[in-house]
Order: sequence, then structure tokens, then C-alpha cells
Amino acid sequence: KTDEHLADVQGAGAESLTGEQVLELLSGALARANDHLSDLVAWDRALDGMGTTVCGAILVSDQYAICHIGDSRGYLVRDGELRRLTKDHSWVQSLVDDGKISPDDAASHPHRSLLLKVLNGQPAHTPEFALVDATLGDRLLFCSDGLCGLVEDDVLQRLLTAGDDLDAIVASLVEAAHQAGGQDNITLILADVVAHDDALEAVPPEVLGAARTVKIPRIDTPPAPSPGDGSRPGARGVPAEAAMVGRERLAGTKELAGGLIDPDRFEAIRYTPRMASRARRLLPLMTSLVVLLALVAASYFGGRAYLGSQYYIGPDDERVAIFQGLPDQILGRDLSTKLETSTVRVDDLPPYYAGRVRDADLRYDSVDQAHEQLASLGRMAERCIAERAASGGAPNSSSGPTTQSVAPTTDSGAPTTQRVAPTTTSLVPASATSSISPQMTSTTARPSSAASNRPDLEACG
Repeated sequence: KTDEHLADVQGAGAESLTGEQVLELLSGALARANDHLSDLVAWDRALDGMGTTVCGAILVSDQYAICHIGDSRGYLVRDGELRRLTKDHSWVQSLVDDGKISPDDAASHPHRSLLLKVLNGQPAHTPEFALVDATLGDRLLFCSDGLCGLVEDDVLQRLLTAGDDLDAIVASLVEAAHQAGGQDNITLILADVVAHDDALEAVPPEVLGAARTVKIPRIDTPPAPSPGDGSRPGARGVPAEAAMVGRERLAGTKELAGGLIDPDRFEAIRYTPRMASRARRLLPLMTSLVVLLALVAASYFGGRAYLGSQYYIGPDDERVAIFQGLPDQILGRDLSTKLETSTVRVDDLPPYYAGRVRDADLRYDSVDQAHEQLASLGRMAERCIAERAASGGAPNSSSGPTTQSVAPTTDSGAPTTQRVAPTTTSLVPASATSSISPQMTSTTARPSSAASNRPDLEACG
């Protein structure tokens, strides 16, 4: 219906008017279209929420008289450069204007189709009007968001400057919208500004699109009915029978052949957005809490299972004990429990193993392995107790060397034997001697640390 009003403007001798006068005519045409929508809604409340975007221009001498409301857009291509002639009346565009998001973020924002202004019968929604200078060779594109909402501006510029065949360019634009998703209706008008041509000037205005194929019922507003005449409340004086016929006619126009989906069925939802319910707003928070609790529970039970499979040998006061878990703490709480305490004293062990016990450095994957190591530690402690008793309780093996044999080589090349007697009491039995020769070195089963190339980990010290 808006297209019909705009066509009336073009047929009103616009070529003899100034740009400001044409803008006034455009304003009146859109106001009449908006009033007609208001009449339709009053006639049938089921139509409440319907609306339309508008974007177009009239060439007046060397200017474009532009009208715009909603998120349909006007583009101008001049000297190969693409320029927007309109700004979207959308919530996302308001965020861009306020500097809260970038234009790149707006292109992919989930609420980019939420509109702030449309023609929907409400007087508060006023269109915008502007005059823009025109130049010979300009190319104009007016399109719905079915095109500009899916295809980026750089792609539009490339396609719009691809040649002079407008039909081919229109086909390429529609194809680009389909490749980008094409979930909305794709409406576009493409025009070139050319030199004056009387034949072209004589072509009458043409109505295209839904305004041409869908018949909008004419709404008459007779005087207010008297009580009891069968009129429907709120129908602006239209008898109930006439209203029913009107609804049937309007419904009949919505039927599409070939099983096509009518894209306007969901326009009421789009132009009358509703805030999500409290339950839906809390759903993401509740989901996050459930996921967090699940992770905490999994960590707790997984940690308990792991601690139950770990064992180590550590000190329990002065004695050696077996613990289950890890020798660490979290928030001041031990991660282990004591299973049993042996009779083995830590100080009776070889210094190396005594240190490992104090550091809780002997760890195992099963309790049987821990018991085997505890038995081995008990044997080491018994041996060290005997050695230290034999040495008179000396703290280490430095109080006396062991007996050793050295076989030097004489002038004749035959080895001679020299025995060096210890000056003090030996810390090991007399049989624990070592022989050193130029060819080999032999040691006993329990050598001291001084008789080996590495420390004896079981030396009692």
C-alpha cells in the first residue's frame, strides 16, 4: 500500500517541484499509509503488530529526495565507491551509535533484526527524510534486510560495480543472499542515473512486489452504529457481517501457490519483540550452576578415588608407618590417613632411607608394595643395629678403615703382596676385606661408602 502512495507522488508532477516540496509529499504519502494500517488494525485486532519498513527515493532535478524507516537500506555507488544513504532504525544500530559495540559486531549480533521504528499504524514512529545531491552515472540500490542483512558491504560493492547489465547484477545479488543463508525475503531495486530521455520520462510509474499481488481491502468508516445493530466493539462502525467478509478476503490473499512459505507470517513477532520471561532469563545462570556443581562433584569423587589408590611410608613420631593417600594438605587438611605403625625406629635405618622416610618419599600404588618395602626396611634396621653395636656405638664408619691388600709391581714384573693392618678396631667383620689390583677391584656384599664408586645406599653410617 505504501508503494501505491509513493506512485501517486511520482505521478503528481514531481519534476516541477523542488526537493523540499517532494519531501513534504513523501511525508504525506507515508502518513496516509500509516493511517491505513491503523484502520486495518482497528477493523481487525488480529492484525495488531503487523508493520513494514520503507526505503526509497525520487529524483528531483539534481537531487534525491529520500524517505526511510526501519532496517531496509539505500546505497549509492559513485566512482566505484559504495556509500550508505540511510541508517538502520534498529536496536543494534543504537548500540553502535553509543559506542557500545563496533560495526563489525553489529553485523553478527543475534538481535540485529530488532527494530525501533516501522510503519505499524502508530503515530510515534516517524520516518526520516533527506536530500542528497545526484550525479550522472550514479547507481542506486534499495533493498530489504534479506539482502543487506546477509551480504557484507564489500561484497555488495564488488557486485554492484561488476558491469552495466543491471539484470545480471540483480541476479548476482540475489544469488549472494541465497548463498549467505537467504532466510528472509529478498527485495531490491537497482537503478542507474542516465541522461534525460523523453521516452524514459514518459514511462508511467509501476507498482511491484507484494503491493501489486496482494489486495488490501478498502476500509469504510460509516457513522457509529446504534446499540443492538450487531456491530463488533472496536470495529470503528463496521458491521459484523462486513468485518467477517473482510477477514475472509484478507485471509484469501495470504494463500501462496506451490507450497511456498509466506515470509510475512512472522513479521508480527519481529516488529513487536517481547522480553524473555524471568524463567528464561534465569535459565543460563541455572545451567551454569548445574555444570559447576557437576564439575565440583566429579573433582571430589575423582580425587577421593585417586587418594584411595596411593600409599607411602613416612614417620609416625619415631617409628616407621604406612599411610594411605598423599603426604600433602589442602586448606589445612591432610590428604592421608595412617594405616599402621611398625616397630622399626627411623633412627635405626641407614641414613639414606631414614631421610626418605622422614620426607615421605617412598610411595607405592598398592598396600602390598608398601608392606614389602616396610619388611625390607625392618631388615636394614636390624643389620644397622648389629653393626653399630659391634662398633661400640660409633656414629659412622670413619673411626677405622677396613683391612685391605695391595699388590704392587716389582722391578721383575712379579707382584708382591703387602698387608696393611688397621690402626684401630674395624667397623665391619674381619672377612669384609677388599682387594685392589691394577686389573680388578672386588667388594663384599655390604661395602662401606669409601670402597665404592657410588655411595652405598644401605650403609649404616
